[in-house]
Amino acid sequence: MKKTSDYRFSTLTRRILVGLLLLFTLPVFHLHAQDHAFEVAKHLDVFNALYRELDLFYVDSIDVHRSILIGIDAMLEDLDPYTEYYSEEDMGDLKMMTTGKYGGIGSIIRMKKDSTVIIGEPYANMPAAEAGLQVGDILLQIDTINLKGKVTSEVSELLRGEPGTTFTLTVQRPGESQTRQFRLTRRNIKVPAIPYYGLIPSATSTPGYISLTQFTEGCSQELAAAITALKEQGSTSLILDLRGNGGGLISEAVNIVNLFVKKDTKIVETKGKIVTANATYTTRHDPLDTHIPLVILVNGSSASASEIVSGALQDLHRATIIGTRTYGKGLVQSTRQLPYNGGLKLTTAKYYLPSGRCIQAIDYKQRREAKTDQLAARDSLGGILPDIVMKHDTLANMLYYLSNDDVLVDWGTHYMQTHTPLPAVKDFQITDADFDELRQMAKEAGFKYDRLSEKRLEDLKRMAKFEGYYDDAKPEFDALEKKLEHNLDRDFTIHQRDIRKIMAQEVVKRFAFQAGSVEESLKDDEDIQKAVEVLSKPSENQPTQ
Repeated sequence: MKKTSDYRFSTLTRRILVGLLLLFTLPVFHLHAQDHAFEVAKHLDVFNALYRELDLFYVDSIDVHRSILIGIDAMLEDLDPYTEYYSEEDMGDLKMMTTGKYGGIGSIIRMKKDSTVIIGEPYANMPAAEAGLQVGDILLQIDTINLKGKVTSEVSELLRGEPGTTFTLTVQRPGESQTRQFRLTRRNIKVPAIPYYGLIPSATSTPGYISLTQFTEGCSQELAAAITALKEQGSTSLILDLRGNGGGLISEAVNIVNLFVKKDTKIVETKGKIVTANATYTTRHDPLDTHIPLVILVNGSSASASEIVSGALQDLHRATIIGTRTYGKGLVQSTRQLPYNGGLKLTTAKYYLPSGRCIQAIDYKQRREAKTDQLAARDSLGGILPDIVMKHDTLANMLYYLSNDDVLVDWGTHYMQTHTPLPAVKDFQITDADFDELRQMAKEAGFKYDRLSEKRLEDLKRMAKFEGYYDDAKPEFDALEKKLEHNLDRDFTIHQRDIRKIMAQEVVKRFAFQAGSVEESLKDDEDIQKAVEVLSKPSENQPTQ
């Protein structure tokens, strides 16, 4: 056993050594900081001087706005995809991203193949819907501004504006010879974070279902209200659907977890380069319900805040996660104000769940330095792996193109104009006559879709010609090419089940808006069916809180 004097001596020695180490290393740290500051100042000076020379002596006039934006975009592209610059004109997009609010008429717009911009989907109880605008209406003029030749971003900018301002929108409704005019007043539009919630009838239980599409200001309060309403309707278990939810505010994610776990529970930790980026988020309020059985649905598009909620509740053994592996975005973004009313959304930290895991799937720094995508395979194990992994059939190529083609929009418009309002969404079905009508319209419109097999065959033919094998193999190529030709009737028959689902969505959103679309999508949903099965066995799904 060491003597006390020996211990004091060793302690004193250690203190002296630490002091000497700091004495020698502090100047080194200071030099590094000075070097970095000098490099920053030097390169900014070079950039300024270079642009002045170009502006003065380049043979043509330079668009300063465009040139600088290209430079900014190129600089940020070298980082991660979530660090973005917002000019004064684009700050509305940043505000909408964080709050879900903007000044406008409350409608999605889209462009058709003929370059006309149409109403794509109005939101319920908002100016566009209240005025009577319908999906498919072609936007012709805003006040005296002709919209011909303008892209969707330009039209969107004209539709948005200060709440309370009024304008006249001229549209052409398909099937009508005369144009229509609508007098619209912009107002604060808040896209609902919860477009739909309701009960899922089951033979063994009645779980409540909630679709949460984004993490914007106040969404945790909306969720709490929805849960309370469902419990009052008789729900004894919950399904929280985060599929397709790309995230949002970390504070709202923590508040949502707080609904299901005890106060003062650690939920997520952020770690960054500077001290202010480091934070530990714990629950601060009394929970709403720590015992109700809970299933969370996720998929490959569930990201960021969705992964905090699902990952934290998984770590805390408070919920069963069902679906496919999530996106894997474990990076935290903050916003910074810039001169001239601009803004910067930049990545400042990574977040870590209660178990200590970071679910970030890709190390963008390493990928950039390696100049290759080979790291993707190694990094792809990020994200949240569900407790129950679901296997889904891949969406056929044809269905992707049909979902985004004008022929589906035109068919939906014709359906709305020739049918009375729908029955309850749960009772709505696409008839055989409806299906045959869309197939005929697709034929008449010359509906085309890329077939990967045809593309691969063309690549193989080019390679065979290059290597000198094509002439001998030409009969086989011709036979295979004939088998791969478009056959719309055959493909409509093969994919009839999924095409009917797409058609139902196109109709329902026109009559019942976003809430109806979500409700319609739940029919024959395999993830929902698995969730109901899990919740029907409470002994296997008991929370530990």
